[in-house]
Amino acid sequence: MRYVRPKSLTWWAGVLSMLTGTASVALPATGPLAELARLVALLAGTGDASPSGLVFLGLGLIGLRDRIERGFRGDA
Repeated sequence: MRYVRPKSLTWWAGVLSMLTGTASVALPATGPLAELARLVALLAGTGDASPSGLVFLGLGLIGLRDRIERGFRGDA
């Protein structure tokens, strides 16, 4: 599994972006999880980025990191 690189900062940025986007879709705005939903909204920029945009950003970061690493090694 060449895409899973827990020692890579770019990988973690991608994973956290994906989790933030997923959580902003899944968490309700009212009820017992409302405080957690507000924290996720704060992390997401409160309207600056859509949940799907955050998920695609995360996937893009993970794929970009892998491609750059393969480019430096010569594995086109």
